[in-house]
Amino acid sequence: MNELHLESWWQPFTNVRGFRQNPRLIERAEGSYVYTPEGREVLDITAGLWCANLGHSRKEVADAVHKQLMQMDFCPPFQFGSPVTFRFAEKLVEHAPDGLNRVFFTNSGSESVDTAMKIAVAYHRARGKATKSRFIARERGYHGVNVGSTSLQGIPNNRKGFPTIDEVDFLPDMLDIANSAFSRGLPAKGADKADVLEQIIAFRGAENICAVIVEPVVGAGGMVPPPRDYLQRLRQICDRFDILLIFDEVVTGFGRTGSAFAAVEFGVTPDLMTTAKAINGGTVPMGGVFLKEEIQQTIFDAAPAGVPEIFHGNTYAGNPVAAAAGLAAFEIYEREGLLTRASGPIGKYWEDALHSLRDIPHLIDIRNYGLLGAITFAPDPEKYPTGVGVPVHNKCFENGLLCRAVADNMVMSPPLTISEREVDLFIDRLRQSIAEVLG
Repeated sequence: MNELHLESWWQPFTNVRGFRQNPRLIERAEGSYVYTPEGREVLDITAGLWCANLGHSRKEVADAVHKQLMQMDFCPPFQFGSPVTFRFAEKLVEHAPDGLNRVFFTNSGSESVDTAMKIAVAYHRARGKATKSRFIARERGYHGVNVGSTSLQGIPNNRKGFPTIDEVDFLPDMLDIANSAFSRGLPAKGADKADVLEQIIAFRGAENICAVIVEPVVGAGGMVPPPRDYLQRLRQICDRFDILLIFDEVVTGFGRTGSAFAAVEFGVTPDLMTTAKAINGGTVPMGGVFLKEEIQQTIFDAAPAGVPEIFHGNTYAGNPVAAAAGLAAFEIYEREGLLTRASGPIGKYWEDALHSLRDIPHLIDIRNYGLLGAITFAPDPEKYPTGVGVPVHNKCFENGLLCRAVADNMVMSPPLTISEREVDLFIDRLRQSIAEVLG
């Protein structure tokens, strides 16, 4: 292999100095595995970054991408449109929560969140309620890296030191290890945390609040499922005070919870819903904002004739190659039943396997829902100032396991195609790695 120089690429969310001293390189991937340049097999228990829900390197998707590239690689989305993109939007709406029948395409989750923010503000202005400009997010929530989405960040390190907008308040963190440690599925306690929303509304005034945005299940902040009835309570409060509810389903969308979307799984329909990652199996960058027809129509009715209804978009929105990948991905999602597979036997097997780790003395919590999971280590700030998860993450890779560390947490989101044998292998390698780091 030619000598590889590591200096030119500044990698995102990476300790680049540490990486250059000990590179973790991945050269190819197939199914639930990735492979180093030396050919070492590594079980991917994160589906890339919550995106390779189909497993890696599906030939049908690759063939669809190649075919579309040879037919048309790019179509300008401003004032033009490609048939394949309209077909993909229609396919997405088939699986969306009832009423969310419009899609605005983006390239990423961050763009989806900023787009949803703009649409929400535009909707209220179109109704003559221009003072409704504030947003309410939640502690521990992750919503992206653009200025708008950074402003909604409930993870301090992702927010500190960057420009943000001031009109944001935060609901309290849902994680409650003291009362809900080692819960299976949705915690029984904690729905009353949603009542803080009413306190914020009383302080700020409903006439000034545009929308509430939450992840139905916290993703990058440590995989935290909502307490029972929590999301329903948010929906009720938003309805009472004429506030839009936005679900950030960038992580939970496309089968991760056992339904196509967490909104469907939990029976709570938001007004807007942001997506990306697994929208086409993580193969070509793409995202999308789902919204109610009423919201779109209100904005349309208020817009002057002959001009764009909203002055917003991006060059690659609805890119035909990404849309072709999406249509091929959905053929697989539908044929193999992957959008609901996590609610079946494999989801139960995954839950039991995760909770089998409870005997490890260093763990203070285990959480799961669908094919999502997390473990939390007892903090040791003197020995591991950046979190216990980081050295365990590094050891996992040495032992043939690709996991994701978030401070004192390890979060997991395997491909929806994962087998019971692969779940067992994951548990064995994780146990080994924890023992080698922590004893």
